Amino acid sequence: MEENKKPHKNFVAYEYKEVIASNSNASMMLDVYECFGWEVDGNMPGGMETSGIPHVPKVYIRLKRDRRIVNKMELTRLQRNFEACMKEIETLERNKNSMATMYALIVGLIGTVFMAGSVFAVTAQPPHIGLCILLAIPAFLGWLFPPFLYAKLVEKERLRITPLIEAKYDEIYELCEKGSKLLY
Repeated sequence: MEENKKPHKNFVAYEYKEVIASNSNASMMLDVYECFGWEVDGNMPGGMETSGIPHVPKVYIRLKRDRRIVNKMELTRLQRNFEACMKEIETLERNKNSMATMYALIVGLIGTVFMAGSVFAVTAQPPHIGLCILLAIPAFLGWLFPPFLYAKLVEKERLRITPLIEAKYDEIYELCEKGSKLLY
């Protein structure tokens, strides 16, 4: 009669979370969230799935964690610190190109203004050929110079921002170590 009994399984209440990550960060996100007690939700089809939108390299990661996990408040605090660090890293990455783009566009726009002046000088009655040539030189320089300016400024900004990003990653690794110690 005892052979027909099902093995007793304790109920575990889970909390769930869905994380959106870039393809390049998905593996790191899985590793880091494990340090805070999360695991990939195996009940959902494809615990990880891509966004499905062309040219949008995002991955949706579905996670679950025992609601009665020990040190839950401290793990949640560490997790929030991690998420804030990731937002700061994303902001720093975006800022690498923004100033360079702005300066290159401004120089290109100034070149266009000189070209407009050159065109107005040549179409005036009587035409001012000397003024046209004088205005055309900075106009062409304003059109040729922006790609080189952009590359130089991006490299300069990369050299400035890379140590800041590395410091944030070091902070993330410290948070992971603290989280792991709380779990095990």
